[in-house]
Amino acid sequence: MRVRDLLHISERRQRQAARGMQLFLASMLVAGLLLRNAGVIINASIGLFVTFLPGILERDAGIPMDAGLTLWISAAVFLHAVGTITIPGVGKPYANVWWWDHVTHTLSASLVAGVGYATTRAVDIHSDSVSLPPRFQFVFILLFVLAFGVLWEVIEFGIGLAAAYTGTPGVLTQYGLEDSMLDLVFDTVGAIVVAIYGSTQLGEVVDALTERLAETRP
Repeated sequence: MRVRDLLHISERRQRQAARGMQLFLASMLVAGLLLRNAGVIINASIGLFVTFLPGILERDAGIPMDAGLTLWISAAVFLHAVGTITIPGVGKPYANVWWWDHVTHTLSASLVAGVGYATTRAVDIHSDSVSLPPRFQFVFILLFVLAFGVLWEVIEFGIGLAAAYTGTPGVLTQYGLEDSMLDLVFDTVGAIVVAIYGSTQLGEVVDALTERLAETRP
């Protein structure tokens, strides 16, 4: 069962939601430019670019990206970008909404897990010399996501140190070791969800990647 079937959201509504997030990020970028806020500019620019990736991958690489996948990707970068801005009456969601960081890490980790799952599954199907049992794929996805999560925490820490050293506002904020450990827990949650339901949500992507690999075979 796909996410749209579980939540009863039509494909049209999913595309509208993704487009709305895209427009918000564009507005956020303009506001950042007008206010000369480097953090807002960087987060909005990266988020906006990522929302265009599904269309680019579908057009240039022939990888099918349905409305659900597009919304999944857009929601991850949208929530991250919104979490860095000050909202009247709320403040910055990352700092003042207790669950915000957990949701964004789970979504982002699920995207990383999706890339890992689709790639390894396509290689497994394509190559006769490679056999990846389901249990191995499950463990691989977990380790892949955790490795990426640790790298991300190191990057956050490094950016925080650089910002403190130069006296400039940080683009990413690191709240300490306990926060990093909790982030990795929710990264694991995202990885487990994809490891269990990846075949349903990413089947068409796996098929397309397998075909691309077959085209490269001499």
